[in-house]
Amino acid sequence: MKVIVVGATGTLGSAITSDLKNDHEVVEVGYSDGDVQVDITDIGSIKAMYQEIGAFDALVSATGAVHFGPLEDITQEQWQLGLNNKLMGQINLVMEGAKHINDGGSFTLTAGIISRDPIRYGAAATTVCSALEGFAASAALELPRGIRVNAVSPTILEESVDLFGSAFAGSEPVPASVAAKAFRKSAEGARSGQTFTVQGRT
Repeated sequence: MKVIVVGATGTLGSAITSDLKNDHEVVEVGYSDGDVQVDITDIGSIKAMYQEIGAFDALVSATGAVHFGPLEDITQEQWQLGLNNKLMGQINLVMEGAKHINDGGSFTLTAGIISRDPIRYGAAATTVCSALEGFAASAALELPRGIRVNAVSPTILEESVDLFGSAFAGSEPVPASVAAKAFRKSAEGARSGQTFTVQGRT
């Protein structure tokens, strides 16, 4: 398959790319590096990315920014960060990508375990992750030509413990290489409208 990985140079994206490259042609997409560049907050940039890449079989999104902070301090701009970037950015990857993807292709989006296991200071992120899972479940009912869409909701990665570990007390981190397997399952499998959860022991 020809697989687009958006966010291919990030911690999770690099692991996904490394895993998929064993069996597929991978187009690495980043904000400022990779084979192709895209700004997922800019619909024009997304359209240009698809025009440059052409037809493809699967897209995996491992990107998206959200704000973390005390609920009472979240500003409108900070709410909009996650809504414009992680949520609508990934939704637009599907909406525009559906015009270019081959029959029977798939989209895999990144949400997060906090959609069902919220953490303190994560209200904005939990809202976005929950919405992404809802989008995947609903959009799967309407996408044409056998196109599938799923979400993956990983727990904290081992590689991110130094930055975020204190917020996930009691949760066992997973290596990015393990989380990457859920994205392969989505891209190569047959299920649609699903959320694949990746977590260690709690």
